Amino acid sequence: MASSLMVVLVLSAVMFVLVNFAGDPVLMLLPPDAPQSQIEELRSALGLDQPVYVRYFKFLASALRGDLGTSYHHGQPALKLVLDRLPASMELLIGATLLSVVAAVPLGVACAINRGKAIDKVLLPLSLIGISAPGFWVAIMLILVFSLTLQWLPALGRGTLAHAVLPSISLALYRLALGMRFVRSGMLDVLSQDYVRTARAKGLSEAVVTYKHALRNTLIPFVTIMGLQMGSALAHAIVTERIFAWPGMGRLLLESIEKVDPPVIVAYTMVTGVIFVIINLVVDVTYGLLDPRIRYS
Repeated sequence: MASSLMVVLVLSAVMFVLVNFAGDPVLMLLPPDAPQSQIEELRSALGLDQPVYVRYFKFLASALRGDLGTSYHHGQPALKLVLDRLPASMELLIGATLLSVVAAVPLGVACAINRGKAIDKVLLPLSLIGISAPGFWVAIMLILVFSLTLQWLPALGRGTLAHAVLPSISLALYRLALGMRFVRSGMLDVLSQDYVRTARAKGLSEAVVTYKHALRNTLIPFVTIMGLQMGSALAHAIVTERIFAWPGMGRLLLESIEKVDPPVIVAYTMVTGVIFVIINLVVDVTYGLLDPRIRYS
């Protein structure tokens, strides 16, 4: 837990300093012909005339009280703006993760136990395409095929479950393909182990050998990979939300970068950093559930 708090603290310091060099928000708030006196007055009112380290320690003191600053453009607490968009982003993150895990495990197992057969020869090249295809291109193709051509699903916005289908698929495709290949590789390695051959020699059914013995040991590294991919999905969701006009945190971040709104950018970074830490903690706990030999003191 202490290391997790240290990660969040270091992240806040790095992002605060980097945002300071992203641009001058005062110039975005005032008209181009604003006099220098007005610029200096607004800069002083926002506290931007102080050294970076002074502003950071003031930010840190406020952050401990749950105040991450006020948006320069929205006039609302930056943390509230981000948290209001959090449910929309979590919908995509959870939907994409469930889709990728539910599909990757059985497909990976099927490829492993049918190595070199038709299903393996078909799914492996498809998974390579899924890993290689750029996320923005996948999103555009999904809109073109399923929204504009077939008119099965809505392309933009958020409202019903149907609105979440295409962005979730777009976000899940890479992780599905990666997870499938990882499960296949892990299963092939485990199926060649001595204890698996012993289980077969004892007369256990192939299903028991595959799913109870081999798959369980494969899932431990798989959980690690998918935990990391859940974190990276937050970053990829920025592009996905922009393309599908999804009102999530990623879209808010892009708008804040365009308008040079540092409090919102820092608040987004802090929230995503906390989510990363929580995901890592969940992954660590899951290890113990999958393998009773793993215990934490």
